[in-house]
Amino acid sequence: MTTSTSSPSPAQRPDRTVAITGGYVVPVSGPPVEGGTVHVVDGRIAAVGADVEVPEGTRVIDATGRWVLPGFIDGHAHVGLHEEGEGTAGNDTNEMVTPNTAGVRAVDAVNIEDEGFRDALVGGITAVVVKPGSGNPIGGQSVAMKTWGGRTVDEQVISASVSVKSALGENPKRVYGERKQLPSTRLGTALVIREAFTKARHYAAARAAAATKGEPFAADLALETLARVLDGELVWDQHTHRHDDIATALRLADEFGYRLVVNHGTEAHKIADVLAERDVPVIFGPMFTSRSKVELRDRAIENLAAIAAAGVRVAITTDHPVVPINFLVHQATLAVKEGLPRQTALEALTTNPASFFGLDGRVGALEPGRDGDVVVWSGDPLDVHARAEHVLIDGRTVYTWDEAAHRGRVVERAERFAR
Repeated sequence: MTTSTSSPSPAQRPDRTVAITGGYVVPVSGPPVEGGTVHVVDGRIAAVGADVEVPEGTRVIDATGRWVLPGFIDGHAHVGLHEEGEGTAGNDTNEMVTPNTAGVRAVDAVNIEDEGFRDALVGGITAVVVKPGSGNPIGGQSVAMKTWGGRTVDEQVISASVSVKSALGENPKRVYGERKQLPSTRLGTALVIREAFTKARHYAAARAAAATKGEPFAADLALETLARVLDGELVWDQHTHRHDDIATALRLADEFGYRLVVNHGTEAHKIADVLAERDVPVIFGPMFTSRSKVELRDRAIENLAAIAAAGVRVAITTDHPVVPINFLVHQATLAVKEGLPRQTALEALTTNPASFFGLDGRVGALEPGRDGDVVVWSGDPLDVHARAEHVLIDGRTVYTWDEAAHRGRVVERAERFAR
């Protein structure tokens, strides 16, 4: 998997050195530190601990009496791709003209001025995996990106392609069934995916043979993408709710050997032991929704605790704009209320989504070498009364809460683009 490791662009360049001091530091990947310091230099975390020396000239954020955590990650959202309140003009989620659109890329349609990115900062979310929708059996490539800080989306990208979105269940069969074309059933949806990967195998073999012989080879962008999935470079993000559809997802993954991540997993608790045995992660949710269709009839917040208890690695999704992205942490809070261990809940918001997509060298924990994406909370973020007071991305403050005015302040265009 290719992950960007470049330094922040001039427009994103953070304060050279900043220290968040005196807080209750929760790295997530390690034990909490009372009265700890997080020191960020040139956009990367340089040190975390109780006895960190802060050099003279360092900008200091006093976090005494506050909690300090890594920025949260929403591992499945459509922010910037499905803009709020813009109707069809701002909805570029699905390219539903053919069942296989593996070649399309979410990064090409993300509008960083979508209001959802500001909401993400309010919720302490500093990174998001933006995915195509679930109208197609094969929907396209997801982008992992920061939620603020660039002149263009490219300057917020962590990795332009981390996964391919695929859908089983009701959505693709409804979309194409209404047109009376393949796929109009679950049988047909599985067929589309199976045929596409079979073609990708042949394509990859033919490409390798042409390279060996020094012969020209005509590229097919959809098959190139699927070949990357077969090579293990890209994750296969499987939209699936019902347990029988999850079983189909496992069957297809076994046939073609790709890295599977279950998205939604409404009924994943019914076969959680199977998922645990195969180490197939689940990005669970969204939780704040009605049972709007048949495959959601067993939707329940407590299902996440059951999935995790079986040993499945879990993350949490808002599916924004289905649920507002700033409610990500509130979903975790209610999951804890329904039995999810607190540490697991924090991992589901940070280290787990980072590891699912190979981003754990950059985001997801407060560790030296990772990006300086740090959030200072007024208290325990799993307490609904807590709020994000300072949000830093790459060491630069992008959001602050003004207690006197009782409102948040985002670093807006003129300031974030200033060199």
